[in-house]
Amino acid sequence: MSQPSAAGNAAPALALLFNALVWGLSWVAFKALNGVGLHPLWTTAMVYGGGLLILLLWRPQGLRDLVRHPHLLLLALAAGMTNLSFNWSVTIGDVVRVVLLFYLMPLWSVGLAWWLLGERPTAAAAVRLGLALAGVMLVLYRPGAVGATPTGLADALALLGGFCFALTNALLRRWRDTPQTARATAMFLGGVGTSSALALLIGAGAMPQAPLGSWLPWVLALTAAFLCGNLALQYGAARLPAQTTSLIMLSEVVFASVSAVLLGAAHPGAATWAGGALIMTAAFLAVIRQRTA
Repeated sequence: MSQPSAAGNAAPALALLFNALVWGLSWVAFKALNGVGLHPLWTTAMVYGGGLLILLLWRPQGLRDLVRHPHLLLLALAAGMTNLSFNWSVTIGDVVRVVLLFYLMPLWSVGLAWWLLGERPTAAAAVRLGLALAGVMLVLYRPGAVGATPTGLADALALLGGFCFALTNALLRRWRDTPQTARATAMFLGGVGTSSALALLIGAGAMPQAPLGSWLPWVLALTAAFLCGNLALQYGAARLPAQTTSLIMLSEVVFASVSAVLLGAAHPGAATWAGGALIMTAAFLAVIRQRTA
């Protein structure tokens, strides 16, 4: 029997790396669009609106499947809040700081897994929780500030987005037996609905006054990138063990951090790097735990 080729083994991993790269560099487009007057909430709504349109043209049964499983609207809300929180926070905040706070999966996952999935915390989970908490204290620390608390909208959005990200993953696990088309439709619908509703609620402004050619290409590129990234994620995650997928996806932190420092969108200090190391260690231990679970 012939052995799988090296290229065949590498393709799923490369697909996941591409998805992580898309998310890790998306801040560049969001900051550029914000610079010409397009609020990140409206950008998110347009990008996911375009993605939803393409998805429904490709898989029109997705809407019917969603109607048959109305509880997936909670997944839509969680996914929508994840996307708008992340996109808004990387637009207005220090990218490294935001990404590290967003990736507090070990912190939120312990409680959510207990609540939604009945998975009681173990001693190993307590260790990961302690590492993540210590990490977030360091990331949030500001010289001269009292305590370690969110110091602005970007911090609060990053923490909210990370919690909603963990909730999205927990709901996907809980409702994994529902049709994939229904779940995908719910997540794209959530991206459109929550962003549009919040933009209208806070008065996020209208369309930018800048020429169409200065912002429309960014929106189209983001839509294409997120769609291709989603397809790449589905391809890679379906062919690799869950712990491998999780580990590769952590490369998003690397892509975002390195690009932000090189392009001057982040100025992390020693405390941020140390806190990030603790958060990433907790995330890595969570990945290793999947292998032995």
